[in-house]
Amino acid sequence: MLKSKTFVKKTRSGGVMKIVREHYLRDDIWCGSEACSGCKQESTVLQTDACMESSLCSYPHYLVPDTNVVLHQIDVLEDPVIRNVIILQTVLQEVRHRSAPVYKRLKDVLHEKEKHFYTFTNEHHRETFIDREPGESANDRNDRAIRVAAKWYSQHLKTFECDKDGLKVVLLTNDQGNKQKAEESGLLVYKCEEYIKSLIANPELVDRLALVCVCISSNEIGSSKVLFPEHLPLSRIQAGIKCGSFLQGTFRASRDNYLEATVFVQGEGDDSTEVLLQGLQNLNRAVHQDVVAVQLLPRSQWVAPSSVVLQDEGAAKDDDVEEEEEEKAVTEAARKPTGKVVGIIKRNWRPFCGMLNVSQIKESTRHLFTPADRRVPRIRIETRQASTLAGHRIMVAIDGWPKDSRYPNGHFVRSLGSAGEKDTEQEVLLLEHDVPHQAFSQAVLSFLPKMPWAITPEDMVRREDLRHLSVCSVDPPGCTDIDDALHCRELENGNLEVGVHIADVSHFIRPSNALDKEAASRGTTVYLCGKRIDMVPELLSSNLCSLRSNVERFAFSCIWEMNHKAEVLKTRFTKSAINSKVQALTLSSLEVRFHMDSETHDPIDLQTKELMETNSMVEEFMLLANISVAQKIYDEFSECALLRKHPAPPPSNYDILLKAAKSKDVEIHTDSAKALADSLDGAKVDGFPYFNTLLRILATRCMMQAVYFCSGMDSDFHHYGLASPIYTHFTSPIRRYADIIVHRLLAVAIGADSTYPDLMDKHKQSALCNNLNYRHKMSQYAQRASVAFHTQLFFKSRGILNEEGYVLFVRKNAIIVLIPKFGLEGTVFFDTKGKTVPNLVFDEEGPTLSVEQHIFCIFDKVKVTITLDDSNVQHQKIRMSLIEPVITGVSVPAPDAEPQAKKLKLDN
Repeated sequence: MLKSKTFVKKTRSGGVMKIVREHYLRDDIWCGSEACSGCKQESTVLQTDACMESSLCSYPHYLVPDTNVVLHQIDVLEDPVIRNVIILQTVLQEVRHRSAPVYKRLKDVLHEKEKHFYTFTNEHHRETFIDREPGESANDRNDRAIRVAAKWYSQHLKTFECDKDGLKVVLLTNDQGNKQKAEESGLLVYKCEEYIKSLIANPELVDRLALVCVCISSNEIGSSKVLFPEHLPLSRIQAGIKCGSFLQGTFRASRDNYLEATVFVQGEGDDSTEVLLQGLQNLNRAVHQDVVAVQLLPRSQWVAPSSVVLQDEGAAKDDDVEEEEEEKAVTEAARKPTGKVVGIIKRNWRPFCGMLNVSQIKESTRHLFTPADRRVPRIRIETRQASTLAGHRIMVAIDGWPKDSRYPNGHFVRSLGSAGEKDTEQEVLLLEHDVPHQAFSQAVLSFLPKMPWAITPEDMVRREDLRHLSVCSVDPPGCTDIDDALHCRELENGNLEVGVHIADVSHFIRPSNALDKEAASRGTTVYLCGKRIDMVPELLSSNLCSLRSNVERFAFSCIWEMNHKAEVLKTRFTKSAINSKVQALTLSSLEVRFHMDSETHDPIDLQTKELMETNSMVEEFMLLANISVAQKIYDEFSECALLRKHPAPPPSNYDILLKAAKSKDVEIHTDSAKALADSLDGAKVDGFPYFNTLLRILATRCMMQAVYFCSGMDSDFHHYGLASPIYTHFTSPIRRYADIIVHRLLAVAIGADSTYPDLMDKHKQSALCNNLNYRHKMSQYAQRASVAFHTQLFFKSRGILNEEGYVLFVRKNAIIVLIPKFGLEGTVFFDTKGKTVPNLVFDEEGPTLSVEQHIFCIFDKVKVTITLDDSNVQHQKIRMSLIEPVITGVSVPAPDAEPQAKKLKLDN
C-alpha cells in the first residue's frame, strides 16, 4: 500500500518546487514474538515465557516504553533484569533526533540477544500507521501512534497466541495525559516508576530511576528558598546572542575553586575570549562542559581570578543550606571580563564516577555523591543501598538541577568496585576520560579476515614484492603492535635506497563497515601502565597487521633514493609485501617506567627511561616519511587532505624559559623552531649536567598542542615543532585512525585503491579531525592518570622517601619541584592552613621567592620528603615537604604532587 504527501517548497532562486513524499505500508511485518502463530517469521526475539516478578503484573508480559521513558530511564532499560521490550519505530526515531548518546545506547541494547529487545516498524505497518490530524502537534501524533501500536500488539497476541496463557502488553509512560488516554482505550498502562517499584525480586532497580522533574505551583513551594536565577528560554537566548547582548561558550569549572569558572567563547578564526564567573548565583547551575549563554557584567563589577583554593566539603543537608561565597581573596592580577550564566544551550551531562557520602541522618535514603572530577558538583541521589555502596566507586547520572536546590538531583547507575583496587581505579580513569574500552562487538569482529590467512596471487596484483629485502623493525621489548620497519641498501649507481615500510591496515579495514566505524570512533590506541586499549581488534593489531619478524605481511612503503649526504634524489610510494628479518633493538624516551611484580602486577620500582641513538634514527626516517606523504596527498587532494599542524606559541609563552636560561647566563633564541632547537642543543652549564634537560622541560611547556585538520578548511599548515611547512601522520595506522585515512588518500593518489564519497568530503573530514583531536587529548590525560595511580601504589609500598630535586617554577607562596629519579613533579607551599607566612617576598622579574633568610631561584637543587596521603580514598595525593635547605621559623606543609609522563621533545 502506498501513501503519498504532496507539498511545495520555495527554492533559493525564488522559484517553487513541488515535492511528493511517498510512504509505503505493508501487512507482512512480523511481531517478533515466539508465542505468535499468525506471523510467518523466520526468527523471533520476544519470548513466550516473558515473566518478571511484579506485584502489578503477575502474568507474562511485554513492555512498550514511550519516548520519554527511553530518554530518561535508559539506565533502567539497560539493566539485565529488563527483558522482552518492544521498541517502536516511532520511539526509535524520536530518540535519534533528541539524544545521540541515548540512541547509541539503545541500539547497543537492541543488539544484545539475551535482552530480547525487538524493534517494531509501526510507521510502515498498514494497521499501525496513522496520519497526523489537523491541529494535532507532532508530539501528540507520536503519542497516539505509540498507543495505536500497543493496542494492535495486545489484540494481535490475543488472536494468534499459541498457548493462550494470558500474554499481555504493558505500556510505560510518565506522561499523565498519555496514560489517561491509554486507559480510556483499554490499554494496560503504568508509570515507569510504579512498574519498577513493583518488581519484587529486584528492589535495587529503584535506585537507577531518573528523578523526573515535577512542576510545582508557587503556593506549593511554601518556604522553599530560591537559590538560583531562572534560566532564560532558548528563544530569548538565541535573540540575545544575535543582537550581541549574550555570548555563547563552553563552561569550564575550576578544579581548585568550586565558586569559580570560565566560559570559553570562540570568535572568528583564532580569536577567542574567556569570561570569568564567580559565585554560585553567577555560575547558575551550569556543569563542566555545558554550552551556556553568558551576560557580561558592567566593567565596574569585573574581578580578578581568585587565588584561594576552595573545595566544596558541605555536608549532606537539605537544599536550603547556604554556602559561604562572599569571601574571595583579591589578587593583584588585572581584572578580567566577568559575567553570569543566563541560560543553558546544551547540557553535556554524562554518568560520573565517584563515591557516596552517606547521610548521618538515620534511615535516610537521600545522600550526596562526590564525583572524582573536582570540576563537577556534588549530586544528590536517593538509594536504599547506602551501607553497601559506602567505600565503593560508583557511577551516578544527573537528572536535573532545580533552582531551589543547592545541588543537582541524580540517580545511581552502577557500582564499579571497591575504591583503591587496581581494576576499579583503572575502570574509573577510562570512564572519566571517555576512553571506549568495551569488548569489540560481533558486528565489528565479523569483518575480520578468516584464519588461517595467507598472501594470495590476487593480493599481489597492485603490490610490489619486497619480501627479498633485508627489512628490520626497531621497537621496545614486548611490543606486539609493530607499525613500522626499515631497510637500507646500496644501489648500483652508488646511491642509497632507504625504505620505510608501514603496516597496511587499510587493506583489512574497508571504508564504512562496522570495523571501520568502530576504529574511527576510538580514534587511537590508549597505552596505560600494564594495559593497552586497542583501536582495532587484536587479530589485526598484534598479528596480521603487525610487522613481526620472519612472517609475510602487507605494507605501504615510502622509498627514497639518497646520496651519501642523505639528500633525497627520488621518492616513490607503493603498496608492498615484506618479510621482516629481525625485530631486535631497544629504544626509549624520557618517560616514567614502572617495573611490575610478575605475580601481583604491583609497581616495585619506578624510574625514567633513557634516550638512545636508535630512537633518533627511527624518528628521523618516520618524520621524513610523514612529510613526504603529506606533500603527496596535498598535491593530489588540495581540499580534503588530512594533515597535522602545530601552531607557533605566542612570544609571551617563552617568558619563563628565557628568564630561567638568563639566570644561568645562557641565551636562548626563539625567533623560529630551528633557532630554539639550536639554542637548546648548545645550552650547557659547567658542573650542572641536568641543566639542559630542565631547560628542555620548560621549552616543552611553552608549546601549543598539535592538531589534525582538513586542508580545505584551513590555510595555516605549518608544523612549528618540526620546522616543516607541511606534515601528517602516516607511520602508525595500527594505533591511530588518522593514519588509516592518510593511507587511503595515498592509495587513491597512486592508483592502488579506489575512492569513496566521505574521503573527498572536506566537511566530513573536518568533523572526523575534531573527534580524532578529542580522542588523542583524552588518551593523553588517561595515560597521565594511569601513571599517577601507579606512582601512588609505588609510594604506598615504599613509605616515606627523601629525594633530591630541582626547582622548576617559583610561585608567590610556593616552589614547584621536579624529582628526576621518578619523573615526579610536586608543589611545596610555604604557608599553613591558608595563612601566608609574613616573610615571603616574590620577585616576578627573577623570578625568585624569598622565604625568611633563603632565596629560591629556578633550577635550585633541593631535598624533599615524599609521602602518600591516603586519608581521602577517592583523592589520594603524593605530598612533598622541604628538608634542604633548612629554613628556620617556617612550618612547611605537605602539598600535592603529580607524576609527569611527558616526553622531552616537541609534540609531532
